[in-house]
Amino acid sequence: MKNKTEIVNIFTRKTLGLTLVLSAAAMAFAQEKADVSGTIVNKKNQPVPYASVTFSNKANKSLSDAVLTDEKGQYKLQLTPGSYDIAVEAIDYKKSSINKNITGAGNIGALSIEPEAATTLDGKTQELQGVVITASAAKPYKVELDKKTYDPSQDIVSKGGSLQDVLTNVPSVTVDTDGTVSMRGSSNVKFLINGKPSSLLGIDDGANALQSIPADQIERIEVITNPSSKFEASGTSGILNIILKKSKKVGFNGSVVGSLGYFPRTSLNTNLSWRKNNWTWFVNGGGGYTENKTKSNSETTYHNITFPKIDPIPTTQAGIDQIPTIPAHQLQNSTNKTYNKNYNVSAGFVYDISDKTSVNLTGLVRTFEGDGNELVNTYDSFYKYTGDTSNLWKPMNTYTLRDSKTIFNNLAFQGDVGLDHKFDDKGQNLSVSLSLQRNRSNNNGDIQESVDHVLSVQDITRRHSVSKTVIGKADYELPIGENSKLEAGYRLDINNNTYDNFVSTTSNNPFILDYNNNTDYKEMFNAFYLQFKSKIGSFAYQVGLRDEVSNVKINYISQNPNTPPIDKTKNYNNLFPSVFLSYDIAKNNQILVNYSRRIDRPRSFFMVPFSNYVNNQNIFAGNIDLNPSYVDSYEVGYNLTKKKFTLNPTLYYRHATEDTKMLVYRPDERQTVFYTKPENLGNDDRIGLDLNFTYDPFAWFKIMGSADIFRYKTTGITSYATIDRDGLAQTRTLDFTGSGFSTRLRLNTTFRLDKTLSVQLQGFYRGGQKTVNQDRKDMYALNFGASKTIWKGDGTITFNIQDIFNTRGMEVFNYTSDYTRSSFMQWQPRQFSISLTYRFKQGEKIEQPKRKKDINSNENKDDQQGPM
Repeated sequence: MKNKTEIVNIFTRKTLGLTLVLSAAAMAFAQEKADVSGTIVNKKNQPVPYASVTFSNKANKSLSDAVLTDEKGQYKLQLTPGSYDIAVEAIDYKKSSINKNITGAGNIGALSIEPEAATTLDGKTQELQGVVITASAAKPYKVELDKKTYDPSQDIVSKGGSLQDVLTNVPSVTVDTDGTVSMRGSSNVKFLINGKPSSLLGIDDGANALQSIPADQIERIEVITNPSSKFEASGTSGILNIILKKSKKVGFNGSVVGSLGYFPRTSLNTNLSWRKNNWTWFVNGGGGYTENKTKSNSETTYHNITFPKIDPIPTTQAGIDQIPTIPAHQLQNSTNKTYNKNYNVSAGFVYDISDKTSVNLTGLVRTFEGDGNELVNTYDSFYKYTGDTSNLWKPMNTYTLRDSKTIFNNLAFQGDVGLDHKFDDKGQNLSVSLSLQRNRSNNNGDIQESVDHVLSVQDITRRHSVSKTVIGKADYELPIGENSKLEAGYRLDINNNTYDNFVSTTSNNPFILDYNNNTDYKEMFNAFYLQFKSKIGSFAYQVGLRDEVSNVKINYISQNPNTPPIDKTKNYNNLFPSVFLSYDIAKNNQILVNYSRRIDRPRSFFMVPFSNYVNNQNIFAGNIDLNPSYVDSYEVGYNLTKKKFTLNPTLYYRHATEDTKMLVYRPDERQTVFYTKPENLGNDDRIGLDLNFTYDPFAWFKIMGSADIFRYKTTGITSYATIDRDGLAQTRTLDFTGSGFSTRLRLNTTFRLDKTLSVQLQGFYRGGQKTVNQDRKDMYALNFGASKTIWKGDGTITFNIQDIFNTRGMEVFNYTSDYTRSSFMQWQPRQFSISLTYRFKQGEKIEQPKRKKDINSNENKDDQQGPM
């Protein structure tokens, strides 16, 4: 591997260079100015702390400035004399505007602002969508009508880690040892970045993509278990919207985070922003190096061993060699080490054309690359035909070693442009955006396999894929009266994925030519939605309808001359209604009821025939006839917020039809080759309780917990064709029917030892699940973190250990009439890391008085404040 210190050198130079450029630019704005001060108060003449006060110069926009009030409602700044429009905004208050002529230094007096008319929990303004119900900004998660928002800034355990590490701590979300993300026991989760599908997450990059997004660049995660009609309908178990950081503070602000850990993992990331007058600039970038080690083992026992009748008995050795062996037992263990490097940078700006119109432009580049080495040891017991009439079938044992070396790389680009316009100050808004994305992925493998130390098979695999995406959106909001709003919008998604697969092998695989193929996958979605929300007294409601028109085209060309090309077209037109109801029982006490219909569109990767040749023992075959599955989701929730605790239980019921399940089978019972293929099979029903709570019994002790307890019932029986041991065609069946209870538990405790030092313990438990053919065992883990604030609040040093007792592993038992298999996999063993964060906030320090508060608090919503 290349010298990893070059990552540090590159980003250190870039960070220092940008700091000098922005500092020089800030000095260019220096002119002869006067000291201006004032106070913001409410109608009771009480000070309003942390209000935003914007001075817009009528003659020259470059002379405009903004400031935040301190805890006493006071502010101070320097302005060039002239005529200014002064706009005051604060949480729970109406926006106020006034014109003032600044002639020189002095105090302009007190400006009064009015509170919002409708308030709920602890004075927080409530809307049906996008407004937080929980009151305290210090809470790690907040409950809204149609989503929960998780703030990772208080999560010590994931500091210096990746998106995958953050997701392991998010309520209602589970991350398996192989990186599979699920919500409420279902893995069909739709990922969004800043509200849009993103090339950051690639086409089919899985856990690699989750690890390429640094935790330090994530501002919050929106968990949308039952999305409204305003959101796209994909993702039957819900949506995870990853919001990346964009600072809104005045002046130049930023942070740099570096971390070291084991297994060897290093990273350096920076978040920079500069806000002056009508411009807000930001740049986030970073890089890292990680090593992973995956261990797995399995034991397979084959049942109902019958020996084929050989008539006539071959008289030559050549005839004997053509008779297959009969599998009896197999032991297999493997170790896979991967070495990954990732780099990413995003930059953009927001420009306020006027007080009502702004444009934004963002560009990002992400790349990750690496290599891996997997060693698989296999011990087979089987019966071999001998030709000896006294002992026709002789038990034999073989040892097989497979050595796989892979090289992979991914490069993604994305550009976004948007326009936001406010028609008035009453909430009539229009937002349009366009996103262009491209993702290129290569995965090359070289496999050597030896039997009893003699080289027998050599495989070469080359996989190349490119994804191009265009997303256009328009959203319009129209207030109707004081308590109602109409929302409408349109969305266009155009995706074009190409797959080029090449396989060369010395094995005797009759399908190998089909794995040399080229596939073009094109899909276009047109979506329209209309949504109305209103409030009558304590009762609020929101109803919506979304129409999605889908067109999918697949062109598959196999290099096998005996396999004709496939040209498939699929069209869908579906309506997706949603209903959200809420009732305020009392202050801080609310009932929420909602319903939505969702769709699970098959991934393009799942619809490509013979799409992935893993090795000569495990083959993934796509299903071009795979159809979407649909889910009707119902929820009844309750939200209670008090000073020291919050409680949010939700009862839910999900009914999925045409559910997609993975069929694992052997097309030839005389061999040990397993095929995996997705199919639409039966229904999946889940009814459960999703409980989230926080409890702060003392100022130095905080608890956050979640529990998901559900009953599941799956149905589905399918059949597949196989060749039995006599060489005859047979039809076998697989039954996916099963029912039972399962649980997901998480508990997070944080102790503040002093004003600058906190420690955190986090544990989780995932219960097992059973079907007729599978028994998935339970799993648990315990994590630890410690955080120390240093340098007068400008720095934080963090230490954490993931999986203290090394118990995070997945154990599964599979049963069929043909075989029984037990398997265990540990995707990541115990890890630890230490990270250092430095924050530079020159702009904030100049324009805001120093707060005399606990520097370990996060009240200022800083990028990387302490956990308490």
